[in-house]
Amino acid sequence: MSKIRKVKGVGWGAAAIGNAVWGGAKLADVLELVGVPKLTGTTPSGGKHVEFVSIDKCKEENGGPYKASIPLSQATNPEADVLLAYEMNGEPINRDHGYPLRVVVPGFIGARSVKWLESINIIPEECQGFFMQKDYKMFPPSVNWDNINWSTRRPQMDFPVQCVICSLEDVNVVKHGEITIKGYAVSGGGRGIERVDVSIDGGKTWMEASRYQKTGIPYISDDTSSDKWAWVLFEVTTDIPSISEIVAKAVDTAANVQPENVEVIWNLRGILNTSWHRVHVRVGHSNL
Repeated sequence: MSKIRKVKGVGWGAAAIGNAVWGGAKLADVLELVGVPKLTGTTPSGGKHVEFVSIDKCKEENGGPYKASIPLSQATNPEADVLLAYEMNGEPINRDHGYPLRVVVPGFIGARSVKWLESINIIPEECQGFFMQKDYKMFPPSVNWDNINWSTRRPQMDFPVQCVICSLEDVNVVKHGEITIKGYAVSGGGRGIERVDVSIDGGKTWMEASRYQKTGIPYISDDTSSDKWAWVLFEVTTDIPSISEIVAKAVDTAANVQPENVEVIWNLRGILNTSWHRVHVRVGHSNL
């Protein structure tokens, strides 16, 4: 987004994502043990949100702890799979990833999956911490740092549909005209990936890529065999002309689509760039 206008934030690229197998206790089960039934939206005392407080202190909180919250209705829903995680990829979670305990909120932006968890609170209003109220909010392109009003926007929670080409960089030189285009697609809220479209002429014509999560097992977006929280891999092999602009875009099961250009979703914080991913390729000989 900084190529359009300067933004204030971390310069993430296309690789700011990870996939892991998490182990732990479902938050809905833990809350039930302390008297909050499953599928509860409001407690008798008026609690509507679950706040996660980290032992990690940060300057944005004036030396206080990092914290975030999610709706109680989500925390008590077993189908939402919110996890108090103490294992990662079959081993005890390490310090970088939140040892000894972290929350994992699948389908939400990572800022809500609080690491180094110290306490869990049920509160009447959403968390008032810095990273809920004055960061990670999506503003229109017309808002700048002179006219911003943080209170006019809700905190960003689940993330929109996205896909990224991983097998090619921009700009790539390939030795022959046939290439395999691979990458990942993902959407928030547990929504599956219905389709990934790939173009080799900048979006004039399209072909549909094959999708999978496990090798040899067909991916069906709304089937129980698919993992609704994990990324979906895509692949297509095609001949390309001497110079190509390769584009990928995904569609999720709610028919959400990616915007064509970054200009229309530019925001001063520089978050949620889900515009079509583009790489440029030419056939020839590399100087490397």
